[in-house]
Amino acid sequence: MIDYESLRIIWWVLVGVLLIGFAITDGFDLGVGALLTLLGKTDNERRIMINTIGPHWDGNQVWFITAGGAIFAAWPIIYATAFSGFYLALALTLIALWMRPIGFDYRSKLPNPQWRQAWDWALFAGGFVPSLIFGVAFGNLLQGVPFEFDNKLHPTYTGSFFGLLNPFAILVGLVSVAMLLNHGSTWLQLKTAEGLQERARKLSVKLSLLTVILFCLAGVWIAFGIDGFVVTSTIDTTATSNPLNKTVVQESGAWLNNYKIYPWMMAAPLLGILGGLGCSLFSHKRQSGLAFVCSALTLAGIILTAGFSMFPFLMPSTTMLNASLTMWDATSSHLTLKVMFFVACFFVPIVLSYTAYSFWVMRGRIKQEQLDQSHAIY
Repeated sequence: MIDYESLRIIWWVLVGVLLIGFAITDGFDLGVGALLTLLGKTDNERRIMINTIGPHWDGNQVWFITAGGAIFAAWPIIYATAFSGFYLALALTLIALWMRPIGFDYRSKLPNPQWRQAWDWALFAGGFVPSLIFGVAFGNLLQGVPFEFDNKLHPTYTGSFFGLLNPFAILVGLVSVAMLLNHGSTWLQLKTAEGLQERARKLSVKLSLLTVILFCLAGVWIAFGIDGFVVTSTIDTTATSNPLNKTVVQESGAWLNNYKIYPWMMAAPLLGILGGLGCSLFSHKRQSGLAFVCSALTLAGIILTAGFSMFPFLMPSTTMLNASLTMWDATSSHLTLKVMFFVACFFVPIVLSYTAYSFWVMRGRIKQEQLDQSHAIY
């Protein structure tokens, strides 16, 4: 029998793993889409870029869907509050993501240059917009979100869409864009050849350094410019979820407290920084495989840094501090988490297995002479 406290920690870890898995797998899809009009100089080069992600994007999307489902089942209050507060932003994200399957299928149906260029920009939006919004969302979570609960735990969001576009959130959004575009450029190093590969390599050298710089700037801003959140009352980690049964205050530099209590957590920001520097170095040395691995480690380090900094908070409130949602008071019941855990133990290895198998089967570079050799080519 797994106790309630352990299950809450397990699901905090599992959702984090799903988010990192989504960033690493679907992240290069988003990056390649956003780079389509920048790196692709000819129609054939853009077709090559599309076909590097063509066999993978729909399978990679499973990580995103699974993460959303896990949040819904494990943290239903988070799901309800976030979707009501970030509704327009999430709608824009979904609309942008729709551009990928539509663009892949319709872009090459007609030889008309204007037709194809229009779809190229649609695919750019399908990569850039979600990359930016995901970062903006994390930037707002770190600052706190304006929401409150009534006595029946019905959430009310009191902010606005444009309120989400504040300077710090935009900075975190730029971190997200830089790291995902860099991830896309390292993928193109692995999967393309000649001029396109060389342009991707040179861009990765710059984007990986830019990611590190922006990440460090966001860290300094968090340390000196943002008040974090602290639970000041006793936390009952095994009690039935009720976010109103605690006391929360805001303190300057509170998001750094966990690194003092658990020094091993410093591995996360170090991984983000060293991974980015390593990616730049290996891209410069034309070692594309190691550059891709370092880019993936950068993504993992940055996401873990956000999670470790906020722990145990998931969605703090700025208008009703005591209503801030944490991993101890925003989860489903003990039974639900237990059933989900055993289901995850069965299905997560399956997802990992077919993901690894698909990448192995589809290994190799996409070259110009292959564009018209198969009906499966976009």
